[in-house]
Amino acid sequence: MVRRVAVVGAGSSGLACIKICVDEGLEPVCFESSDDIGGLWNFRETPEPERTSIYRSLVVNTSKEMMCFSDFPMPADYPNFMHNSQLLQYLRLYAEHFDLLRYINFQTTVRSVLQRPDFSLSGQWEVVTINKNGQEERHIFDAVLVCSGHYTHPTLPLSDFQGHETFSGRCLHSWEYKDADAFTGKRVVVVGIGNSGGDIAVEISRSAEKTFLSTRQGAWVMGRMSTNGVPLDIAVIKRINNVLFQLLPKTLVNWVAERALNNKYDHRLYGLKPKHRLMERKPIINDDLPGRILQGAIVMKHNLEGFKDSRVVFEDGTVEENIDAVVFCTGYIGKFPFLPSTLSEGPYEEVTLYKRVFPPSLHPPTLAVMGLFQAKGPIMPTVEMQARWAVKVFLGQSRLPPKEKMLDVIESERRRNMQSYPCPRQAVLQVDYIPYLDFMAGEVGVQPKLLRLFLRDPALWAKVFFGPCTPYQYRLSGPGNWSGARQAIFTQWERVAQPFRTREIPENTSKFGLCSPLMLTFTGTVIIVVLFSKDKIVPTLEAVTEMLNKSTVFLRELWFSLPQNPDM
Repeated sequence: MVRRVAVVGAGSSGLACIKICVDEGLEPVCFESSDDIGGLWNFRETPEPERTSIYRSLVVNTSKEMMCFSDFPMPADYPNFMHNSQLLQYLRLYAEHFDLLRYINFQTTVRSVLQRPDFSLSGQWEVVTINKNGQEERHIFDAVLVCSGHYTHPTLPLSDFQGHETFSGRCLHSWEYKDADAFTGKRVVVVGIGNSGGDIAVEISRSAEKTFLSTRQGAWVMGRMSTNGVPLDIAVIKRINNVLFQLLPKTLVNWVAERALNNKYDHRLYGLKPKHRLMERKPIINDDLPGRILQGAIVMKHNLEGFKDSRVVFEDGTVEENIDAVVFCTGYIGKFPFLPSTLSEGPYEEVTLYKRVFPPSLHPPTLAVMGLFQAKGPIMPTVEMQARWAVKVFLGQSRLPPKEKMLDVIESERRRNMQSYPCPRQAVLQVDYIPYLDFMAGEVGVQPKLLRLFLRDPALWAKVFFGPCTPYQYRLSGPGNWSGARQAIFTQWERVAQPFRTREIPENTSKFGLCSPLMLTFTGTVIIVVLFSKDKIVPTLEAVTEMLNKSTVFLRELWFSLPQNPDM
């Protein structure tokens, strides 16, 4: 019987896990090595070994309505894309609202998590911790949720490049980078064109003499804004789009999307164009990179090959002289040194996880790893759903397949993903955002029932199917349902618009727009009458009136169910 659950880490994932454990009647005990909550989002001036680290200017890439927890909307006045300090404040509000701090042991480091001798019968773990006084303590837990993150061990591949020993400049990883002050007037090479590489290159280019951005394969670059300035993710991540992406030929979808991007800035002309198609991999989100290239502040370069004194050599044979610093934005190794080495049983020594949560070798399944995935969508609601599923498995209310079946699923997903991600370590991390959430929601019993919604609440159905796939959808029904979920969905566009309302603008008073409910009703009725007339059936006045009334009710419900925004 599971009662006590260890939660390793008090970042966004750890806080969600604590709250869900409490909701399910469990007793969480959280161990946090620092003196505060927030994890990755708690900026610190100096990076600390084996802890996450971010740069001062970091702004989130997912908008507030998409990335919030499913039963706690972000304040309406928060900007749609927040600075890291505002996201930390949201986490503080969440912890305070649900009284989570009392479950957290700060300045306590988890040294090891080991199976008890009778694990096959009890499923229990022995957790060894070191407190702030350096004292070792041992604890027994029925289950463990690992929420320590995987941005703690940076990959700095200096040994891959000839001449790095004699390079006269400075080499550092983005994990060490805090701001551009140290690079003023310098000549800098940034290696890697992920989100961090793009952000850091742009920021350095504003104060450096010259900034070069080196990339092995290039990337598709998208801004945070969609049509009419609506947040990109809230305009794109929709159930209707997910259905269309599955039905339409991928070649057509890629062609249309790439054409739209290239109409803004030609990726080939700007030196950005990658070998892969747009929908095959996660694009980088950056509002300023193309503009800095246009101004000559950033120069795109091929992959780094080596060093010669103060020079940097690229694979195409070009050389840049007098380089003062090279910033490597080359990712991280997903390590969990406190876990048993037997869990790193993958062919590439990675932590093997069924559906990116459960080690298939464990029976009973009383340990789950949170957040070790990559998706074209926000992390926080995905981890929250992982935790809801994990707790149900701990309690025996959801069951996993046999080990052999789980290993087959892991391998088949890896092979499928390697079509887009040739690196096996990267391939195994990829998940499809909405299908992945729906899978876990189905296991928990909270997946939205679209047909039932259509029949019982068509206005809500339209919001759920045609509108953004916001986390509140997974609190409408089933275990852990939230009475405020429906209202949160109906008011989500209000919260998107709220931070823009800093200057009063006169409203358009036109009553006869083409998309008004009255015009839609009139147009629909005329079409019906014309169709009847073509069949030489002349409806009576009463029949037309009845059709008009019914279509008015239906179209009014449909109209008010849709976001009052051209991007839905």
